[in-house]
Amino acid sequence: MYRIFVAIFAIVLVVMPLVPATPEFWINQLNTIGISSLVALGLIILTGIGGMTSFGQAAFMGIGAYTSAYLCTALGLSPWIGLLCGLLLASLIAFILGQLTLRLSGHFLGLSTIALSLVFFYLFGNMEFLGRHDGIPGIQPISIFGFSFMKARQMFYLIWFCVFAGILLSINLLNSRNGRAICSLKHGASMAESFGINTQKYRMVAFVYAAFFAALAGWLYAHEQRAISPSAFSLNYGIEYLFMAVIGGSVSIWGAVVGAALVIILRDQIQAYAPLFVDERVNVEIIVFGVMMILILHFARGGLWPIMLEKFYRLLGQKSVPSHELEIKPDTQELHKREKPPEGEVILEAQNLRKTFGGLVAVNNVSFKVRSGEIIGLIGPNGAGKSTTFNLITGVLPLTSGKVIFRGRDITGASARKIATLGIGRTFQHVQLLPGMSVLENVALGAHLRAPSTILSSIFHTERRKESQLLQEAKFQCERVGLGDYLHEQAGSLPLGKQRIVEIARALALDPSLLLLDEVAAGLRYMEKQQLSKVLSDLRDEGVSILLVEHDMDFVMNLTTNLVVMDFGTKIAEGTPEEIQTNPAVVQAYLGVNDDV
Repeated sequence: MYRIFVAIFAIVLVVMPLVPATPEFWINQLNTIGISSLVALGLIILTGIGGMTSFGQAAFMGIGAYTSAYLCTALGLSPWIGLLCGLLLASLIAFILGQLTLRLSGHFLGLSTIALSLVFFYLFGNMEFLGRHDGIPGIQPISIFGFSFMKARQMFYLIWFCVFAGILLSINLLNSRNGRAICSLKHGASMAESFGINTQKYRMVAFVYAAFFAALAGWLYAHEQRAISPSAFSLNYGIEYLFMAVIGGSVSIWGAVVGAALVIILRDQIQAYAPLFVDERVNVEIIVFGVMMILILHFARGGLWPIMLEKFYRLLGQKSVPSHELEIKPDTQELHKREKPPEGEVILEAQNLRKTFGGLVAVNNVSFKVRSGEIIGLIGPNGAGKSTTFNLITGVLPLTSGKVIFRGRDITGASARKIATLGIGRTFQHVQLLPGMSVLENVALGAHLRAPSTILSSIFHTERRKESQLLQEAKFQCERVGLGDYLHEQAGSLPLGKQRIVEIARALALDPSLLLLDEVAAGLRYMEKQQLSKVLSDLRDEGVSILLVEHDMDFVMNLTTNLVVMDFGTKIAEGTPEEIQTNPAVVQAYLGVNDDV
């Protein structure tokens, strides 16, 4: 049904310019909406999905426009060469700016893009060869095989072809391995690094991707208007494009079109009718847009497109929007599996791990070993330093002193991403899932390293075989832990206990040699714990070593080979479950005793 809706929209757009009665004003306005949609589309990938705010898209649009305009008017080159040069220049500037700012956190990227907008606005307006503030007139039209896009109705088709192509390519990207990595940037960057995802790389990809679409929009704008000036690429327009993305639907690809249409139509109506009621010097549209932004952020943070889609399906008699189900081919060849170490081999050795935060000692000279095929329990009271020890082993936190040896290799100081490539998978004390993505997509993140692909292959959807292999692996791991009926459910809609099981499936998708599980039984019912216990026992029999943090002593005692007990950051005991249960220090610090009444 969704595809039918899109097809109807496309047919209307195709037919509209062919009808002589269609006003020229409508065509011009739709052209403006299409060009703005391209800019907003890049912002949805960058800001709404990637979590990086940019006010500089108008500047990137100006780079694309001015590059092509100058090459065509001053050097007499083809607009297509202007397009290529504009896209390359905008992407290069985005890459350089990204190298300088994307490693920083917080507001630095937003401030840098504001600076970019101001710099290029005054640069365009003060350079003689670019016409200063008068700009560049007399830009030649685009032509293809002798056909010239001279008129607005002709440009209409080129503009909207680019819009639909951009939407299709963006959907391809998001429904891929690389797209899921971009989706993890906003709410799960530290989690993503723990599964080998290079978050810095994907921040750069999103930033350059958004600049690319802005430059494409600038090229279309320059050759549609046939004249440009710096005023069209000022900071005000950069803010307006961001507003389009937010109001249309910051995490919805089609929200770019909805937001652009609403803002442009509303702006034109305000400019037409506001002077009838207030002094024309009053900038009413800024006030209206500001109020709208506040209302959208308060009542509809997902933007208008999700609301429109929900209303559309309710009119068709459906209670909710159908979940997006990724295609899984059951006959797909399995992903390559990691060779498991021989039974009894020391797979992990923690040597005198120490971590301090200022004057607080969180972990104090803790040492233990994990052998292949063992399940080791790491237990102790809340605040004993168990989760901190996990973070030291997996590279999330740097060690103050000590060593971590994994399969004979010193991994002390290695990044979380590097450690993941060696075969250490983990879950988290506080669940770290992407709530808006399906269970299957969340688990597929764990297999990110096992099915490498390029960004271009994702955009053009040429990686079908690898993507099918990856999804098949994710499905297998889901079914393995009892989530087969929840594949296409949103992860954020599941109970906490089920979300912890999703984390286990995601860690298994990495195909680890060592699995670190942090309080995985919390929130599970008795039968679910029994099922989980069987899964972990089966993994042990397959040669997977497990280091387990858990407070449910019945669960731990019946499952583990050995136990390490911590209290106030220090190891106070180590031994078999039977030995630990009778250890006086452990009983006093953690287990306690039952008093007969």
